[in-house]
Amino acid sequence: MNIEEYISSGILESYILGLASPEEAGILECVMKNSAEVRSAYEEAQKTLEDLATAQAVTPPEDLETKIWAKLKQEETVEEVKPVVLEKPDPKLGEITQEIYPNKAVNWQKYAIAASVLFLVSIIGNFFWINDISKSKKEIAQLQTEKKSQDMALKNSQEKLAILSNPNILTVPLKGVEKYPDSKAIVYWDKDSKNVYLNAEDLPKAPEGMQYQLWALVDGKPVSAGMYSSEKNTKAILANIPKAQAFAITLEKQGGSIAPTMENMFVIGNI
Repeated sequence: MNIEEYISSGILESYILGLASPEEAGILECVMKNSAEVRSAYEEAQKTLEDLATAQAVTPPEDLETKIWAKLKQEETVEEVKPVVLEKPDPKLGEITQEIYPNKAVNWQKYAIAASVLFLVSIIGNFFWINDISKSKKEIAQLQTEKKSQDMALKNSQEKLAILSNPNILTVPLKGVEKYPDSKAIVYWDKDSKNVYLNAEDLPKAPEGMQYQLWALVDGKPVSAGMYSSEKNTKAILANIPKAQAFAITLEKQGGSIAPTMENMFVIGNI
C-alpha cells in the first residue's frame, strides 16, 4: 500500500475520532514522524472534522436557564429564621429584660442554587456537544462505507471494461430454453488465451444449496466450464476451453456435477 492509498484508507479520520485500534494508532504515529505528506494530511483532516463539528453545533435553547431558575425557585423552601432572644438582668430595675439581636446567618442556599444552575447548564451544553460529535462520527463512518462501496464498484466496472474492450474476445449470447424463455446470459471467450468469462446477471437467483454451472459443447460432448457465482460475474475466469461449438448453463447442486442435468438447463447458445 502506497502513501496515497494509506491516506485515503480512512485511518486518519478513525485516529482523530478515537476509533482506531492501538495497533493502527501506533503505526500511524510512526508514519507521521517519518512522512511529511501523511502528517500534512492528518492536520488537514483534523481541521476538516473540527470545521464539521463547528458547523453542526447545536446551541441549547435560549430560555433554558430561565426555566431552570423558575423551577428551582418554585421548589425552594426556605425555613423562617427566628430572631435570637437573649435575657440579661437590668442593674437598675433588678429585673430581667430581653434584648433582641437579628440573625446574621449568611443565606448560603442562594449561592448553592446558583452554582447548581450553572452546573446544570454546563451539563446540558456538554450533552448537546457530545450528541453532535456522535452524529458526526456516524456520518463520517457512513461516508467511509459508501466510499469503499463506490471504489469496489468502480474496480469491478474497470475489470469488466478491460475484458469487453479486448478485441480478441468473442461474445456468445445464450438464450432461454422453452421452459425458461425469459432467461439469458452472455459468454465471453478469449480466442487467444481460451479463457472463458460469464455474465449471468439475468438468470433467476439460484435456490439455497443450488448453483449454476456453465458447460461447453466440445466435439458433441458437454464439458464443465466452471461454476458461476455473483463474485465471478464477467470479471473472473471460469475455465479455459481450447475449443467449443456451443455453451449452455444448467442448475446443479452446490459444487457442480460431472454431467449436466438436462431438465434443469436454462440457456444455450451456439458459437
